[in-house]
Amino acid sequence: MLIGDADVRPPGADEAHAVDPVSGERLEPGYPQGGAAEVERAAELAHAAFDTYRATAPEARARFLESIAANIDALGAALVERVMAETGLPEQRVLGERARTTGQLRLFAAVVRAGGWLGVRVDPADPGRTPLPRPDLRQRKIPLGPVAVFAASNFPLAFSVAGGDTASALAAGAPVVVKAHNAHPGTSELVGRAVRAAVREHGLPEGTFSLLFGPGPGLGTALVQDPRIAAVGFTGSRSGGLALAAAAAARPVPIPVYAEMSSVNPVVLLPGALAERGPALGAAYVASLTTGAGQLCTSPGLVFAVGDADGFLAAAADAVAAAPAAPMLTDGIRRAYDEGAARLAGRPGVTELATGARDAAIASCGQARLYVTDGATFRSDESLQAEVFGATSLVVRVRDLAELHAILGTLEGQLTATVHAAESDHPAARQLLPRLEVLAGRVLFGGWPTGVEVGHAVVHGGPFPATSAPATTSVGTLAIERFLRPVSYQDVPEALLPAELRDGNPAGVPRLVDGVQETGGR
Repeated sequence: MLIGDADVRPPGADEAHAVDPVSGERLEPGYPQGGAAEVERAAELAHAAFDTYRATAPEARARFLESIAANIDALGAALVERVMAETGLPEQRVLGERARTTGQLRLFAAVVRAGGWLGVRVDPADPGRTPLPRPDLRQRKIPLGPVAVFAASNFPLAFSVAGGDTASALAAGAPVVVKAHNAHPGTSELVGRAVRAAVREHGLPEGTFSLLFGPGPGLGTALVQDPRIAAVGFTGSRSGGLALAAAAAARPVPIPVYAEMSSVNPVVLLPGALAERGPALGAAYVASLTTGAGQLCTSPGLVFAVGDADGFLAAAADAVAAAPAAPMLTDGIRRAYDEGAARLAGRPGVTELATGARDAAIASCGQARLYVTDGATFRSDESLQAEVFGATSLVVRVRDLAELHAILGTLEGQLTATVHAAESDHPAARQLLPRLEVLAGRVLFGGWPTGVEVGHAVVHGGPFPATSAPATTSVGTLAIERFLRPVSYQDVPEALLPAELRDGNPAGVPRLVDGVQETGGR
């Protein structure tokens, strides 16, 4: 473990080993499983670092984020090879994820420099206002405090040690304590050392970053319950996210948990689109479904086909039957996937259309699976909404638009909702949009939900249970808002104000002054 400046291996600690999901081989070295003592030390250091780190100048903080990105890039082939060994992911996927990881660090560096994240507002005093004078009010945002980040299993880089939660928290001025995922500990160590090297390069307090290994029910819960931790970022299962949220809510001082948890990402195929391009939609659907062996939080696990779906289903079944076997991230994920698919197949009124190939040479082998049912069956069986984490999807043949609206009204909150429509479908699509924007954090037309663009306008979030905090996003520049809170300064002398709040805007940041937006700029 990397706790501040120290490499920590408690004597006698249990160890966790990564396992190559293709060969089944146990990988070395073993990683020590920490507990209360390691949480105590990491939280103590993060707390001690907070005041100094949050006071870093924007340019210094931006350069720090850029140094983390450069250090990760400098790991080169060693990082790529370790990720592949621990996850079974192909090289091109790993290279793309590395680029996304370093790209979002650099993006947050640009956000920090721009200054809009400070949320500066100034209402100048008006001593002549009647019946009462108006006081001088100035507002900015400050970081909440140290953040605990729980790395995800399915994105060993982009949602892990230096992923979006860590990047946005560090950008906000919050020290970070990461709980690594035991599925890819070697990857986590490599990236953790890259972050720690940047901390040292920039002369930051050692508690700005720490990396822990340990079991979720033990170390993870202790981390969330430590009084020095001010917020939590989590990507994972619904059960894991809810457990952390419950632990955070039970504290004497509750804290926010930003958990991205569960989504089946419904796709709506309207009649005109099915008539125009049903077979092409079927092939594209399965290409999205089988990306990453379906181990993506935006995988299309549920499709509503309105009208004649025969061509679509035939093409989708052919594509699934031709889908090669693929390694799943861990054998535990593979077992859960097989169990979930078996439960779905066993429900009354559900028919299996196709199953992909299986390869006995792959230790944690995943097979694509496709099922179909009708609208009446789906409406009568709430269990058909459950996520099966992997390349399994259910197509619901919907009688008409009235039945579609009735079904959509029963769905849980989602990360995404997708519509495929021909021009003739636009009146129906226009009626769908208000319902879908209430249902999901991202509404797509004409595409597929897998793949999340990292930018300023993206939302990777949604109503419960997609996330525990539907007003936020875990991807994109708006993610920084999760770890900030506003503070208002009333009649504070000019000389005592932070630079961004002073008259003349010496910090050169965007500001809302007496209700009028000023762009700032140095």
